[in-house]
Amino acid sequence: MRVKKTKIFYFIVGFILALGVAQYWIFQGMAAKQLNHVHKQMKELNGMVKVDNLRTENINKVLSVLNRFNPSMSHEQKLAVASEICDASMKYANLDVDLLCATITHESAFTWNPQVVSHAGAMGLMQVMPETGKIIARIEGIQWTKADDVLFNPVLNIRLGSRYLSSLIELYDIDGGLAAYNGGGKRVELWLAHNKARGILYRETQNYVPAILSLYEEFRN
Repeated sequence: MRVKKTKIFYFIVGFILALGVAQYWIFQGMAAKQLNHVHKQMKELNGMVKVDNLRTENINKVLSVLNRFNPSMSHEQKLAVASEICDASMKYANLDVDLLCATITHESAFTWNPQVVSHAGAMGLMQVMPETGKIIARIEGIQWTKADDVLFNPVLNIRLGSRYLSSLIELYDIDGGLAAYNGGGKRVELWLAHNKARGILYRETQNYVPAILSLYEEFRN
């Protein structure tokens, strides 16, 4: 009888110990999961802080360019323009704030005037042709009423122009993309097929590409 009780006693003790060990490992597993979850949240938070800091830095960079070339633009419009340029640089991997600022500076003849018009009829900050703007507006889901309403709106102009520029750079790389933005794709395809030989691009385009790249380097530095 005493042996039986002893066996039962040891069985109970063993069971309790096993239960304790099991609970220990369960708690360890839960703690590890919670720790991993905390690490993941911290990582996401750090990523958000980095993105937010980069956005603030880029907005300030655009504002400094705007204050240099068009200080009379209202502060609200400057912020809207800077925000749109930052959005475009995040949306398109082949564009960045400095390249967009360089393009706008040259296209607007160093004025950053939202209502500038070229001799060829290109309009606004990124000098978008009405025919091109109308096509891209449809893709972007922007209601096209008339060219003045859309292309003189600096935010919409940048949205359309940056999409168009990004698509050209994707096709022809940065040199060819800029050349196509200024002089059209057909001439650029011929230029690239002849290893960028001189005399194929329009004279304006020949000067346009290095001018943009020079501004790009200036803004980057």
